[in-house]
Amino acid sequence: MHKKLYTVLLTTALAVTLLIWGCVLALADDAPIEYWVELTSTVSANFSNLGDTPFGIGLQENTGIPVKFLHPASGQAAEQFSLIIADGNLPDIMEYNWVSNYPGGPEKAIKDGVIIALNDVIDQYCPNLKAYFEANPDIARACRTDNGNYYCFPFIRGDEGLLNTIGLMARKDWLDELGLDVPTTIDEWHTVLTAFKNEKGCSAPLTFEYTNGQYLGANPFVAAFDTNYSFYIGSDGTVHYGAAEDGYRKYLETFHDWYAEGLLDPDIATMKNDQVAAKMTNDNSGASMGQSGSRLGTWTSAARKTNEAYLLAPCPQPTIEKGAFAEFGYIEVPYSGRASAAITTSCKDIARAATLLDYAFGEAGHMYYNFGTEGVSYEITDGNPVYTDLILNNPDGLPISQAMSAYIRGNYNGPFVQDVRYLMQYYTLPEQRDTVSVWGSASSNAAAHVMPPITPTSDESKEFATIMNQVNTYRDEMTLKFIFGDESLDNFDTYVANMEKMGLARAIEIENNALERYNNR
Repeated sequence: MHKKLYTVLLTTALAVTLLIWGCVLALADDAPIEYWVELTSTVSANFSNLGDTPFGIGLQENTGIPVKFLHPASGQAAEQFSLIIADGNLPDIMEYNWVSNYPGGPEKAIKDGVIIALNDVIDQYCPNLKAYFEANPDIARACRTDNGNYYCFPFIRGDEGLLNTIGLMARKDWLDELGLDVPTTIDEWHTVLTAFKNEKGCSAPLTFEYTNGQYLGANPFVAAFDTNYSFYIGSDGTVHYGAAEDGYRKYLETFHDWYAEGLLDPDIATMKNDQVAAKMTNDNSGASMGQSGSRLGTWTSAARKTNEAYLLAPCPQPTIEKGAFAEFGYIEVPYSGRASAAITTSCKDIARAATLLDYAFGEAGHMYYNFGTEGVSYEITDGNPVYTDLILNNPDGLPISQAMSAYIRGNYNGPFVQDVRYLMQYYTLPEQRDTVSVWGSASSNAAAHVMPPITPTSDESKEFATIMNQVNTYRDEMTLKFIFGDESLDNFDTYVANMEKMGLARAIEIENNALERYNNR
């Protein structure tokens, strides 16, 4: 009797145990994937969490995988990233620039036990990304470390038309009024800016955010003198540092003269986006630089509320000689390292995390990330996706950038392949669409000089950071001093010598070593 009761109790206990474990496993299968990502401003304007957007909700429905999105406070991504890494309790997925922003690069992140190598994961769980890498070996090389480890689900600009989104622009209505053509050379720019000052009464004929690092690197006026603000690949195939070269001195001479003549914004050292926008829309400035969408398009729409004739035209990369083909210019590489989603070592369900991220690289995911849901945010017309009025003429009055960001990720960075068909609809003005050819890859030889996403070793990274923190700070300080006339350009050679004392030659050597390893991948 006691034996029978014992057996019954044991069987019951076993059944309860199995039930509990079954529930635990079921809960594990349903547990959301934790996904850390910075919330872009066009989303945060209307949503506090990506998971609350139609895009985030649909992503979970389409993949069948629940996601808990985690966002750092605005402007504090780098600080929170460091705190999370130091704590060691990592979310399952972290979207970050592991090439530029993790000391030692992604291979060091793998060795530090922060993220996992994805070679076997891609083979087992990621048929879409695997097929994409096989079809695009140059992209695959950029997404591997020097040791051959894949480490991320990348953000890829999938068409040449997506690589040139920053350039010069000028008031075309004023040019027509003054009988001037769109400027193409440095001398023509001098003529145009002088006319804007004298004939149109501009207090700041040329304005832009001089302290914005993105625009400094893309500055077309530096490129006009066949150099760069930072590192670039020379015609000899090796790395150069443009701000220490004679072409940079010639650029400084030009901007020094323009500043003295009142052609540059006198407040250029401290200008912010809203200040630039105000000057460009209230006739205090006639030329600037920036993105076709958030600058040329936004400023035109704002200005036309009071001036229907307002017209901004994109201007080509300026050259010294008329009709010359520009050797340098601004262009992005298809994969820069930006917005790369890596799976961390804390992830308990690698298969589901990988499946979630792989979705974006298949046909269905590609369409979803770039265009959203058919019948809701887009329709197919003549074989092409066309956004509906929910995006293009949002009934709630949202700007097109915010309407897009609610339903897609195509208009901002993320782990997917960006589709140029999104861009041609985002560009609602003909002048914006003109930027694709005027600023495009065929307009200069910039692609031959742009740096690929190379990574120094861990030791090199520390040494490189120490050197370049000093060099870049000094470069920025001296650049403004030379332009404002606070420092004579007769001292340019001393400026270069001081950067050499800071270790510039060693930094260039480190970059060349990293480039050689990249080329040998």
